[in-house]
Amino acid sequence: MEKEMTETNIIELWASKIPEVTQWLSKLQVKELNALSLYHFCRWAGKTPTELLAMKKDPANLEIEKLLDAFVAADLPGVTNALKFWRVNAVKSFFKYSYKSVARASGAIQLEKTKDYNKLSKEGLKKLRDNTYNLRDRALITFVCSTAIAKETLGSICWKHLETKEEKDGTITTWENIDLPCINLPPEILKGHGKGKYRGVRQITFLTPEAKRDLIAYKEWLEQKMGRKVTADDHIWLETMRPYRPVSYDALGFAVWQLSKRCGVPFSLHDGRRWVTTALEQIAISQNWARKIRGRKLRGEEAPYSQPAINQLREKFREALSLLEFTTETPTIPKDVQEKLTALEAEQMELKRRYGLVREKKKKHKDCTDGHCQRIVAEADLVKLLSDGWMFVATLPSGKVVVSNET
Repeated sequence: MEKEMTETNIIELWASKIPEVTQWLSKLQVKELNALSLYHFCRWAGKTPTELLAMKKDPANLEIEKLLDAFVAADLPGVTNALKFWRVNAVKSFFKYSYKSVARASGAIQLEKTKDYNKLSKEGLKKLRDNTYNLRDRALITFVCSTAIAKETLGSICWKHLETKEEKDGTITTWENIDLPCINLPPEILKGHGKGKYRGVRQITFLTPEAKRDLIAYKEWLEQKMGRKVTADDHIWLETMRPYRPVSYDALGFAVWQLSKRCGVPFSLHDGRRWVTTALEQIAISQNWARKIRGRKLRGEEAPYSQPAINQLREKFREALSLLEFTTETPTIPKDVQEKLTALEAEQMELKRRYGLVREKKKKHKDCTDGHCQRIVAEADLVKLLSDGWMFVATLPSGKVVVSNET
């Protein structure tokens, strides 16, 4: 009896035995699913991969195009439109990387959305993070909900892609000590791999304070398990057991799927990407800046000139922190305590007035050139700003404080 082919065994039992398929898979990131899709198409067509390629011995021959059209039109029990979509695209990819062209119009299939996107909430994301079994998965949740880095890219990221700065005195400041550290990803590990229309595309994104905190904890945990310091060239996301190999595309997805099922919170790595996209939309960031953070090609005539400095982009990203972060809860002050604080505040204000220590509050601070009268400052600057008429608003997870000069 023939053994059933699955994503787990398809490469070992089938793909590895066919040189043309092995060569094709070496050029792909998603190997198992593509191999299984090609296998099922070959079974339906009654041909081997080698026989499929032979159909294009004459480039003018349209036999494979007609076969793809017939496959899409066929009524195949248990084969959804999504499965047909994967199988058609696997066949086209197989021909493409075998340097044989197939008409793009062949095997056209329309995917229909069958369910709504997962509805994310801060409470749900916090539940996911708090119920992980290890520090790697905990860091992974906050990481994807901070950076919008795609699932296909996660397995290729190394520690060297995190920001370091060389100071004027020659010392190096690492990402652990940088406020909202940047992650600068080259084209080769992004969608399109820097080829053709994707040439020169980079992803410039950032770690929120909570994502940085979780990543530092994971790094320390990983170094303890490995018994050595991680190096710049080490991959960030590794398996949690020896020999600590880079975690695969499928294993990343499976780990998050297991966590989602266990917690009863619908979530995928792509949902983390949508979480960031939604936050960026709410702060009205420019489309090209948002695309740069998501690692997408810049659009239109503006594209060659839309290359914001990292610090400019960082400051815009900072505006989304309150929307992105979900692990830090704002403490609730009991009503009786709040009443005592209010009374104490009034008493202190009266004493200041009596001794001439209160300055008249300005309607608008001279720095409020764009109509915004709130600033994020270091705690060390707080005393001077308060004496200048600014008011304390809140302390951020990063340790910085928000002050306001609004009337």
